[in-house]
Amino acid sequence: MPERDELDSAYASALFEVAKAEGSLARVEEELFRVARTLEASEDLRQTLSDPAIPIDRKQGIVADLLADRASPVTTSLVSFVVTAGRSRDLPAIIDRLVERAAEERQEAVAEVRTAVPLDDARRDRLAEALSKATGKKVSVKVIVDPSVIGGVVAQVGDTVIDGSVRRRLEQLKEVL
Repeated sequence: MPERDELDSAYASALFEVAKAEGSLARVEEELFRVARTLEASEDLRQTLSDPAIPIDRKQGIVADLLADRASPVTTSLVSFVVTAGRSRDLPAIIDRLVERAAEERQEAVAEVRTAVPLDDARRDRLAEALSKATGKKVSVKVIVDPSVIGGVVAQVGDTVIDGSVRRRLEQLKEVL
């Protein structure tokens, strides 16, 4: 039986090729990234989509309701495909592999950025430019809104973490006092 990582990579490759063939790779990549973060944040949703006692058509209905006005039909179909295949639990890992592959094709590194509020395009572009200078790589920014950051940003590019959050500064100040 193939290893889990190999299966995740195989699914990611399949999803990548479908999105690319549909001509909507950038949009699908961004939507799938948000789906992965949503699944990571909700144990109840992960449990429901992974529960073998729940019929597949009900799970597909949950996916359709969840993504209704938030994602393209391609994204909805791809998520539904993975859920139907019984790989719901692995969906965040599969999506992360797809995001990595899409970034590699663009010859970019992926920066996962956590902020307290959504970033507009201008701020996202400035942040991508600053991270590119800091890492020496062209960077694709994926934003996760995380209120616990309080303010500022926490960026991770590969193994490098840059913590410019208010929360971190408060922790440092607390240590000094």
